[in-house]
Amino acid sequence: MRLLIGRAISALATALIPTTLTLAVLRSTGSAEALGTVLACEMIPLLLLLPVGGVLADRFRPERVALAADLVRGLSQAAIGIELLMGAGRVLDLAVLSAVAGVAIAFGMPAVPRLVVAVVPGPERLRVNARIGVATSASSVLAPALSGGVVLVAGPGWAALLTAALFACSALTLGGVRSAKQPARARTTFAKDLAEGWREVRTRPWFLKSVLGHGVWHFMAGLFLTLGPLTAVKHLGGEASWVLIVQCGTVGLVAGVFVVPRLPIRRPLVAVQVAAALYLLPLVALAVTANAVLIAAAYFAAMFGLGLLSPLWETVVAEEIPEGALGRVRAFDQLISFASRPFGLAVAAPLAGLVGMTGLLLAGAAAVAVANLAAITGLPASTRPSEETRPAAESPGELRR
Repeated sequence: MRLLIGRAISALATALIPTTLTLAVLRSTGSAEALGTVLACEMIPLLLLLPVGGVLADRFRPERVALAADLVRGLSQAAIGIELLMGAGRVLDLAVLSAVAGVAIAFGMPAVPRLVVAVVPGPERLRVNARIGVATSASSVLAPALSGGVVLVAGPGWAALLTAALFACSALTLGGVRSAKQPARARTTFAKDLAEGWREVRTRPWFLKSVLGHGVWHFMAGLFLTLGPLTAVKHLGGEASWVLIVQCGTVGLVAGVFVVPRLPIRRPLVAVQVAAALYLLPLVALAVTANAVLIAAAYFAAMFGLGLLSPLWETVVAEEIPEGALGRVRAFDQLISFASRPFGLAVAAPLAGLVGMTGLLLAGAAAVAVANLAAITGLPASTRPSEETRPAAESPGELRR
């Protein structure tokens, strides 16, 4: 329970940051370039240091790494809040503090899968991962409104301090989580640890193919989230149509993570790849400029697939990868995902101008389908199923509750 509460609070705090930071920078400078600089200063250290975070997650007890990461993020948000309340809000200061937060995220993210494995019994992991997914999805819906409301009423400085307080609560909650003491490890260099983590990835072709397929999905999501609102405003009736599309996607995401523990999924890795391939639907719908309702329905289906994908992937990877290498392996996974989507956001408009939006989106839809469905070849025939996905014929005595 402590783990679930801590991750829910941390997810809400994380989701508050983009809106708060965006409004703070725009209020202080009114410059889109300054906003881009501040946001990039968080993303760049995150991408560079994720592999380092993976090594640390495997060397140390994961709850301590996650605790330290939340404390550092809380301190960075507190510093941002104090600066904004003092009326400064200098771009350089905000950029440096955002970079500090990016470092903390890079160290903390790979520790979370290890923490779930360390404290949650195998048969319960799918349920716990699904609940964490629900909390994360709900946070992504509630946070912009909450952050925006605090900014409007009290100012961005107080919104940043609220975020800092939430990170402190998350850290206090995680401080009470206790994982089993790790067995003593032979002293090794950082480079050797990193190489061993890559070896765990390379010797599992199914994992590498799946992750690359997910990278294609994330890249095309970046394109869709850039070209979608432009198309909606120009051709589908304005901003309200894009709001409809996004909200339908949010509902689909929450529905997916809610129902996944209840589905009789016998081959979860196959379900993961099929779910990822569903993202072709909104890409095709946007390419042919279907009406807003059809695009919203397609986006609902795609995000429902993501809701299924996330808890299943977290659970299956934790079962298939040795616990001592899980942080490093997941860091490679997270690196590809985090690099792909910002790249898609950055190149969407230039690519659409070069080859045309319709051709770009249709080619992207085909790439999503091919990259993810092709990864099904060579997947393990079975994995250890969760309680909910085991065949009904198994005797009750074989199910550990």
